Amino acid sequence: MRDGFRVLDTQLERMKHKLVRLEALAENGGVPEGQAPKGQAYILGRMRELHRKHDELLSMVYRDLSAWDVVQVARHPKRPGLTDYLNLIARDFMELHGDGLCGDDRAIVTAFARIGLHKVLIVGHNKGRSLSEKRQCNFGHAHPEGHRKALEKMKMAEKFGLAIVCLIDTPGADPGAGSEERGQAKAIAVNLKEMSRLRVPIICVVIGQGGSGGALAIGVGDRFAIMQYAYLSVISPEGCASILFGNSEQSSVAAQALKLTSSELLELGCVDTIIPEPLGGAHRNPALAARYLKKYILTELKSLSGCDISELLDRRYAALRDFGGNMVRR
Repeated sequence: MRDGFRVLDTQLERMKHKLVRLEALAENGGVPEGQAPKGQAYILGRMRELHRKHDELLSMVYRDLSAWDVVQVARHPKRPGLTDYLNLIARDFMELHGDGLCGDDRAIVTAFARIGLHKVLIVGHNKGRSLSEKRQCNFGHAHPEGHRKALEKMKMAEKFGLAIVCLIDTPGADPGAGSEERGQAKAIAVNLKEMSRLRVPIICVVIGQGGSGGALAIGVGDRFAIMQYAYLSVISPEGCASILFGNSEQSSVAAQALKLTSSELLELGCVDTIIPEPLGGAHRNPALAARYLKKYILTELKSLSGCDISELLDRRYAALRDFGGNMVRR
């Protein structure tokens, strides 16, 4: 990351420690030594000043992020993932397991749930939090059985007339030999074909990493949005740099060339909408990020609920065929 990010982390950490100490003093009714005459008013004023400086510093650094910076924000270890958002925006959650063929891939979660008043099927990538969970989820790299599980549950949602919400957050589909032997490429291709003609509304949102075929496997829908500091790319910057330059040290250059940020993707016609994030990224205020996400989903569910399904399918197919059309026309 840029030097500005390293300076930011150091300064924010210092501010955080000061705020924690001041909050403890405020709760206990104490004051800093030598400041007794100013009492509680001094503490509250000092806290307001630190909060102001904190926000100014965040605004300064996040005002002009490079593409590589955005990649690092999207990969932040504290960035909210699928399970975090589900706890914040969904209720009556009932997870569905297995692909009906060979297993249950933990990298893909499928579940019936309610978002607001809407009954939906949620499909999303799960990268896990602890090291044990990450291993169980293969760090969010879905296997072919995960993609088949997603499609099987989507077809179940179609039978019940339920809208589908896909939350995308994956470095990419699993590239291992075992996955290739079990039909990884075909599983992704079949999902693209079948999702294009499912007769229910589909909303897709990139909430973190949108890596290659893994993202596309659950990324065909009537609305395609991306969160402000998420990214979508045909290949990782490191992989691109290794191919083009022979090493991954040029990842920042590759990230810039890939046009993977939300603003670039909107300009190129690869996404419909950018969902805003709290100042400094979703990891700094997951609850607020979840409110933004929920508001977008509810708005689009309401918009799509009254659409004629034949017209919906025609528009979905046309959008899929014209994916990135602005880039071609340029």
